[in-house]
Amino acid sequence: MDNNKTNGQPIGLFADKALKDEPHVGYVEAAPTASTQTHATEESNDLAAHAGKKTTIASGEALKLAVVGHTNTGKTSILRTLLRDVYFGEVKNEAATTRHVEQAKLTDSQTGEDLVILYDTPGLEDASGLMDWLEDNTASRRDGIDRLQQFLAADIAQGGEALTSSGGNDDYSQEAKVIRQLLASDMAIYVVDAREPVLGKYKDELAILSWAAIPVMPVFNFTDSQDANIDEWQTMLARRNLHISTRFDSVAFEFEDEMRLWQNLATMLTHSEMLEQLMARRTEDWAQLYDEANIIIADFLLNVAAFVHEINEDDDPMPILAQMQEAVRQSERAMQHNLLNLYKFYDNAVAATPLELQAYQQDPFDPELLKSYGIRTTSGAAAGALLGLGIDAAALGTTLGLGAAIGGIAGGLLSNTSSIADKITGVKRLYIDPATLTLLATRAIDLLTALRHRGHAATDATQLLYKGEKPNIEPALDDDDHTVTPWPTHKLPSELKKARGKPQWSSLSSGKSEQAQLLRADMAWSLASKLQSREPE
Repeated sequence: MDNNKTNGQPIGLFADKALKDEPHVGYVEAAPTASTQTHATEESNDLAAHAGKKTTIASGEALKLAVVGHTNTGKTSILRTLLRDVYFGEVKNEAATTRHVEQAKLTDSQTGEDLVILYDTPGLEDASGLMDWLEDNTASRRDGIDRLQQFLAADIAQGGEALTSSGGNDDYSQEAKVIRQLLASDMAIYVVDAREPVLGKYKDELAILSWAAIPVMPVFNFTDSQDANIDEWQTMLARRNLHISTRFDSVAFEFEDEMRLWQNLATMLTHSEMLEQLMARRTEDWAQLYDEANIIIADFLLNVAAFVHEINEDDDPMPILAQMQEAVRQSERAMQHNLLNLYKFYDNAVAATPLELQAYQQDPFDPELLKSYGIRTTSGAAAGALLGLGIDAAALGTTLGLGAAIGGIAGGLLSNTSSIADKITGVKRLYIDPATLTLLATRAIDLLTALRHRGHAATDATQLLYKGEKPNIEPALDDDDHTVTPWPTHKLPSELKKARGKPQWSSLSSGKSEQAQLLRADMAWSLASKLQSREPE
């Protein structure tokens, strides 16, 4: 059932004023989640008729929110980020990408209740021309809604055959779609490209929107741009009695900005229960996502830390070295994709992800990557030296030759011959070096930070990932205070130290993925809490 109609009638503010001559969108319901959305892909012919008047949104009703603005200001981009949906609508760097009204829902992730129904509208292409028509063809003393109603009844609002048969040249059918949805909605957000100067066409758009007599809140998009003109815009908006606005960048996302958007909208409503419920639920869901992400990272680190491979003292360690490195690379890649899926970045062809940046494509066993993070090796040598060489190179070198020893323990591997039994039997255990574990942890935390500050409208991998990010991490080899690691390399958390003696915890060692994960589950919870605080033990 269409929640925007009762017995075929629209039920928004002043919906009785919206006329029935414009096809309107339908939708298909999706399974309810915190950001469930239903995309409008087909049109129906029953938007407007004459329902009973409303003077405000009723208590307990889902808020019907129209997203309006000039062409190419990022309306669909904002919706993608609010919905956490890289597939909603179409985003292109060109005008008039959205040609029809599309609908999406935000629901309560626990109850499935519809809280906000969002309407993505086409761009206002020629508000100044429409304003000229309204000034010439409608009486200035008439009510604003009546003037809009008169426009909607005119041939120029119909487009297509109706416009051709009347001999007219001006086609305002796109503007008509926006106005019809506006009159059927409870309120609207007016999306502003903060990089744009304040022009007359935008003033005309706001004047026309104000005639719909519903609350309109300007939302500034692309606010992180150096070319932002927010002060000029706010001055112009204040002169039109629009004193409540907010910033919401669809590319450089901040969760606090989203909460502020909903809070500001709530101040403009008589009944704001649905928005308050939405804010509470989204806050809970956002915190839960962060908890789950840290568990994913912690589980990965424990799996790698417990990864052990035994070799005989006469064995060539090089093939084992290559196998272990490749297993860790694949495991890291799987962890990264789990994080992307958790935050709903599914398809790189639709929305570019941080993994496309060179920093995440670099081999974790590349010594130069250690340098970039300022990570020291366990032996205290400069980053990029032979990992773990200072621990037992002599013991390993006496049996295999120093050349083989150097090759075997380079690239993130250490050899352990500390137990008496190992020395008697000639068995040596190879495991991942603390410096490499620290690097893996740091990269995972950086990726998580990037995902939490990346909007779902980002289409370029080089776009800002999060505020304050530096494109390259400066080496800090001589100053521990400038390293970006979650703990000192020589002081791994106790959970990772314990994993060293638990090879059964690692699916990379045993090949038993589910069993190994269950065995390390408790330690994963404990390590995840330390990752969240990023406090070294």
